[in-house]
Amino acid sequence: MSVLEKMTSQDAIALEDKYGAHNYHPLPVVLSRGEGVYVWDVEGKRYYDFLSAYSAVNQGHCHPKIVEAMTQQAKTLTLTSRAFYNDMLGTYEKYVTETFGFDKLLPMNTGAEAVETALKVCRKWAYEEKGIPENDAKIVVCENNFHGRTTTIISFSNDPVARKNFGPYTTGFVKIAYDNLEALEKALSENDNIAGFLVEPIQGEAGVYVPSEGYLTKAKALCEKYNVLFIADEVQTGIARTGKMLAVDHENVQPDILILGKALSGGAYPVSAVLANDAVMGVIRPGNHGSTFGGNPVAAAVGMAALEVVKEEQLAQNAHRLGELFREKMNAFIANCSIVTKVRGKGLLNAILINDTEDSSTAWDICMALKENGLLAKPTHGNIIRFAPPLVMNEEQLLECVSIITSTLKMFDN
Repeated sequence: MSVLEKMTSQDAIALEDKYGAHNYHPLPVVLSRGEGVYVWDVEGKRYYDFLSAYSAVNQGHCHPKIVEAMTQQAKTLTLTSRAFYNDMLGTYEKYVTETFGFDKLLPMNTGAEAVETALKVCRKWAYEEKGIPENDAKIVVCENNFHGRTTTIISFSNDPVARKNFGPYTTGFVKIAYDNLEALEKALSENDNIAGFLVEPIQGEAGVYVPSEGYLTKAKALCEKYNVLFIADEVQTGIARTGKMLAVDHENVQPDILILGKALSGGAYPVSAVLANDAVMGVIRPGNHGSTFGGNPVAAAVGMAALEVVKEEQLAQNAHRLGELFREKMNAFIANCSIVTKVRGKGLLNAILINDTEDSSTAWDICMALKENGLLAKPTHGNIIRFAPPLVMNEEQLLECVSIITSTLKMFDN
């Protein structure tokens, strides 16, 4: 096939199936263009994007300010590695640390890299500052977590699909129930070698599980009581998604280590970051950790532009307002239907629970019907559908999407 020939959806799917590793199970739609809250397939059909690349595209597809920053920097200087200074990184680090209230930033590229970085920082702090014997540090994590798919991260996952046949696994983790303060205190009090508590403020991949009010505040207090670092993974929940700049901001919690990614670039470029104050980040010295691409000039330009868009367009406030409206409308629908049992979420990170078993195809079938009706979403954990549109959505668009969702769900209601 000539590269100039127009590719059909079937052509593109067949190419991926033949030449790509089968590590994803995508919805059968082939996208070729995006703008704001919309994406178009190769045949020209328009859809509302209700996944936002797992909350990477909070600022909307191809936001002109972010694209402009990226293209202008790409024409000037793309990469130096950290063997030399560049004229963008320091400005970016200052902007981001001042935005989130930390002393230092360690730049990386992807969310999983940032989580791995946070784990390394936490362990090194444990040995050099807390005085835990070397190689004895433990990090507390939550059941049903999702922090990525590296070898270390899947070692403390309880997702059999992510774990099976990838061992031997990395040790040093203590797993407890999510949203359970008694379990957290038990883990912290029974072991003097606990270095950190790694937690998602809202468990996204698990089905948008929102913890009880006060959970984060009390968990942070427990960490302070036992001299343990509170590590917030805000890769998916951060950058205005939940109606605040960070999900921990709902309870005014300042993590000891903050992990950011995804929407830190508005989906335009791989950008992630780990933030901490000097007392923690000071343990990292030359040669301890790094990345050839981490902190490159394009990433720095994109990251600053992406955060500026969030502030200038008041996307956190918009996410809060539209999220309240979405749950109100969905609850009104649920009151008179049997196909959906619950809607939950914060801001514009929401999920509906389909009234069927996890091993059923109902949620997938609903997403296929939504696609036909012009809206793209994906199931998670079998019977849960996550809804996370770009935060640039307006009220008229949201109400149209609610209409698409509810009319589609009626097709499956008994």
